[in-house]
Amino acid sequence: MKTEISKNLVVIGSSSGGPAALAKVLGGLTKDFRAAIVIVQHIDKQFAQGMADWLGQHSPWPVQVVKPNDMPATGTIWLAGTHDHLVLKTGGKLDYVAEPIESPYRPSVDVFFKSVTQFWSGNVVGVVLTGMGRDGALGLKALRNKGHYTIAQDADSSAVYGMPKAAAALDAAVDVLALDRIAPKLLEVFH
Repeated sequence: MKTEISKNLVVIGSSSGGPAALAKVLGGLTKDFRAAIVIVQHIDKQFAQGMADWLGQHSPWPVQVVKPNDMPATGTIWLAGTHDHLVLKTGGKLDYVAEPIESPYRPSVDVFFKSVTQFWSGNVVGVVLTGMGRDGALGLKALRNKGHYTIAQDADSSAVYGMPKAAAALDAAVDVLALDRIAPKLLEVFH
């Protein structure tokens, strides 16, 4: 499929148990899916390229590690690849920033999701998958407060029900879904 700039964006945050959950979600999508996808997974930067390659084997599209000035587009799945925070900037370009230094999560799902609320002018679906801690909950809430559709993975299908639990507790998720229902829901939203 030819890569093209999209007005539709899916942003996904995950941590512990995330690679397997991401493979399940991406594997449930089709080549004609009409949204760009950007993932922030808590992973050491030395493993980011290997994870991108592995996820690409489970996805209808290739998975690439984000480089500064890449733009989310259909036909490629983008994965944060450094210890710095991934952000969306003016003009829809992706970049990395060191601030906030005090964030215990690097790269931070919250930092990325909040930048999306500021700089993405189209439709967004935010997804928080399995993971330890609370990262992603505030960012998902910011997306929902802007009128975007949001999903948190449910407890039964999460390897670690920390991040999605925190999102659900904040009422950040429009829907709390089992892992195997997330890809079908994304296909329904962006059909």
